Amino acid sequence: MFLHILTIPKNEEFLRQKSKNFDLSLLADQFWQNFLKDLKETMASANGIGLAAPQAGQAVRIITVDFEGETKIMINPKITKKSWRHEIAEEGCLSVPKIYGKVRRHKKIKAEFFDEAGKPRRLAVRHIIARIIQHEIDHLDGILFIDKIVK
Repeated sequence: MFLHILTIPKNEEFLRQKSKNFDLSLLADQFWQNFLKDLKETMASANGIGLAAPQAGQAVRIITVDFEGETKIMINPKITKKSWRHEIAEEGCLSVPKIYGKVRRHKKIKAEFFDEAGKPRRLAVRHIIARIIQHEIDHLDGILFIDKIVK
C-alpha cells in the first residue's frame, strides 16, 4: 500500500516536529512491518531517493534510502562523524513539491543505525548517499532543505 506523503504548507507544523526514537521492540508488530514495507514502496513509486517516516505521518526516527538501486531502512540513524569538506548541490523534496535549491552538505559521513531486523549497523558513505542521509535525518529533526538553501 502506498502511503500519503505530507507536503507543505498544509502539513508544515507536523513536518517541523522533532521525531522520537523508534522502540525496536515494536519491530515484531505487524503494523510496523507493513509500514517499513510501505515506506520503501512509496519512495520508489514517487521516484524518490530517500523518504523519512514523518513525511508519511509517523513522527519516529526511521528513514529509507536508495543505495544505488538497493533500498535500505535505517532506524534511529545517527551521524557519528562528518568530513570537514562540504559540497554544494541542488536538492528537492517530496514534501516540498516543485521547489529546488542548492544546499551545502558534508561530503562524507559515518553513521550508525538499526536495520529492519533490529541489528546495529554502521556505514561510511560519501557524495550523493551522504547527502541523502543528511537530508533525511534533517526531516527527523524537523528541518526542511529549504531552511538550508545557499543564498
